Amino acid sequence: MSSNRFINERKSAWQRLEDLLTLLDRMSLRRLHREEVRELGRIYRRTSSDLAIARAESRDPRLVNYLNSLVIRAHGRIYRAEALERGQRVRKFFLRDFPQTFRRTWRYTTIAFALFMVFGVASFLGTWRDAEFSELAGVSPAWRAQNTDARVRWWESLNEANQVGGAAIMTNNIQVMFLAFAFGALLGLGTLYIMAFNGASIGAVLALTYRAGFGHELVAFMAGHGVIELTCVFIAGGAGLLVGGAMLMPGDLSRFDSLRLRGRDSIQLIVGCIPLLVLAGIIEGFISPAPISPAIKFSVAIATGIALYTYLLLAGREELEESK
Repeated sequence: MSSNRFINERKSAWQRLEDLLTLLDRMSLRRLHREEVRELGRIYRRTSSDLAIARAESRDPRLVNYLNSLVIRAHGRIYRAEALERGQRVRKFFLRDFPQTFRRTWRYTTIAFALFMVFGVASFLGTWRDAEFSELAGVSPAWRAQNTDARVRWWESLNEANQVGGAAIMTNNIQVMFLAFAFGALLGLGTLYIMAFNGASIGAVLALTYRAGFGHELVAFMAGHGVIELTCVFIAGGAGLLVGGAMLMPGDLSRFDSLRLRGRDSIQLIVGCIPLLVLAGIIEGFISPAPISPAIKFSVAIATGIALYTYLLLAGREELEESK
C-alpha cells in the first residue's frame, strides 16, 4: 500500500482521535459519553496498529513521528485518567462508602458486640471464682500452668522481635475477622459462635491474670491496640450476621436478591476493616509491648478511639445530606 493511500484511508480516524484527546484535556474520562469512551479505545488500538504498519512499510519519517506522538499522547491520557479514577474510587470508598455502610448496618454490629460482651463477662466472672472454669472457654490447663499460674507475662516476648510479632498479630487478626464474616454463611450461627468464643476466651484470660496479680498489666498491653482491633472484630461479626440474616430473613426480596444486596454491604465492611487491622497490628507490635508508661498506652487507646469513631460516625454525612 502506498504512503498516500495509507494516509488517505486512515487520516479521518487519526483526526477523530485528536478531537477526543482535545476533549479529554478539558474534562475527565468519566464525563465522556459511554459511546465516546468506547470509540476512544477503539481508535487508539487502531492507531497503534497503524503505527506498527507505518514503521514496517512507510519511508516517511514524518508520518511515523506523527503517529508515534499521537499514540503516546493517547496512551498517557487514557491510562493516567484511569489511574486517577481508581484513586478517586478508593478515596470515595474510605471517605464515604465504608462509614456510611457501617452506620446503615449498626444493628448487626451491635448484636455481635453484645454477644461478645455477654460471654466475655460471664467467662470473666466464672473464671474469677474458679480457675478451672476457663477450660470451658478453651483455655487449656497446660497453658494456664505455664503462663498465669507461673506469673509469666507472655506478651512481653513481642519486644524481642517487634516486626515479626506485629506481622503475626496482623495475620491472626485478619484471620479472625474473615472467620467471623465467612461463618455467616452458616445461617449466621458460625458468626455467633466466633463472637461468643472470642469473648469467652478473652474474659477467661483476663480473669486468670487478675487472679495471678498482674491483670492490670495485661489490660495496659491490650489498651493501645484494643479499641481498633475489637471494633474491627465486631464489624466483621456484624458483616457475618448480615449474610446470615439475608438467608434467614430476606424480607420482601428473594433470597438471591437479599443476599446480593447485603453481601455487598458485608464485603464493604470487611474491606474497610483491613487497613484498620493493619494499623492495630502495628500498634500491637511496636507500642503495646514496649516498656513505657501505661498512661501512654491508655492515651493511645483514647486517641485512636476518638479518631476511629469520629470517622465511622461522621465521615460521608455531608455528601449524604446533599444527596437528599
